[in-house]
Amino acid sequence: MTEYFIRRVLQSILVLFLITLITFGLIHAAPGGPTKIFLAPGLSQEAAKIQAHNLGLDQPVAVQYIKWVGGLLKGDLGYTFKNHLPVGQILWPTVGNTVVLMGVAWLLSLLIAVPWGIYNSTKEYGLSDQTASFVSYVGFAMPTFWFGILLQEMFALNLDWLPLSDMWTMGKEGNIGNLFMHLILPVTVLTLGFLAAYSKYARSSMLEVLEQDYIRTARAKGVKERRVIFRHALRNALIPIITVLGLDLPILVGGAALTESVFNWPGMGRLFIDMAVAREYSVLMAITLITAVVVIIGNLIADILYAVVDPRVQLGKGGRSA
Repeated sequence: MTEYFIRRVLQSILVLFLITLITFGLIHAAPGGPTKIFLAPGLSQEAAKIQAHNLGLDQPVAVQYIKWVGGLLKGDLGYTFKNHLPVGQILWPTVGNTVVLMGVAWLLSLLIAVPWGIYNSTKEYGLSDQTASFVSYVGFAMPTFWFGILLQEMFALNLDWLPLSDMWTMGKEGNIGNLFMHLILPVTVLTLGFLAAYSKYARSSMLEVLEQDYIRTARAKGVKERRVIFRHALRNALIPIITVLGLDLPILVGGAALTESVFNWPGMGRLFIDMAVAREYSVLMAITLITAVVVIIGNLIADILYAVVDPRVQLGKGGRSA
């Protein structure tokens, strides 16, 4: 297990290095380049050169990359081009806001979808299963921004039951009850999307396992159905579910840009859109890097959970650790 873990960590470090290289290269290869954002109409070429020099943008790209990575290793995400503000000062509060929104929606979806999918696998084509299928179709087909606007129109504008947007009501910052009221609509939108996917994954994974020979053998021996489901089938059915959860972990910090924009939620997804419009490349690189780190961590956690759920994952040819 230790060797397996170390190998996965080393692979993750290599992937992270490649991501920093690709991210930096793509941002600097974007049309216009970073220097274009402060080239106001009428700005002289000499003044533009001075600004580029002050920001270090006149140096070779390789030198800029090394300095950027060196700053990252010290916890320095850089500075914005226009206002020269620390990127961390802008970014970290939005990460916390996104974690609150996405975390609530994610956990609520799991608590509903996984047990529901498992139950539906034992009652195939029953009323509950048909209902779950309908919810999944709606969740996959309905555009999130349209659903969000629909909920705002109904519950905020017409009925005046819930806040229209934002994270807090002005003057009530820090009030948990007020935060809860603002969470209801965006969490509903996000939960529907998660629920559509997770319930389907849980159901199909369980159905596949329940068709295996060892499950038929357990039932033939007279093992109680509850024990068959939770002791024999569930453990193996969890592996595909873990895969999906590991891949979806980055949304906890990456956020859902459309949902955050519709509800004016001050999260990282909305920040990415705002910074892309403003062409603040240093912020975009930081957001991309943080999301990539969480992707890597999510995959690493999934790999470790594979080994915990099914120790055979650690083994390769000849019974040696993979």
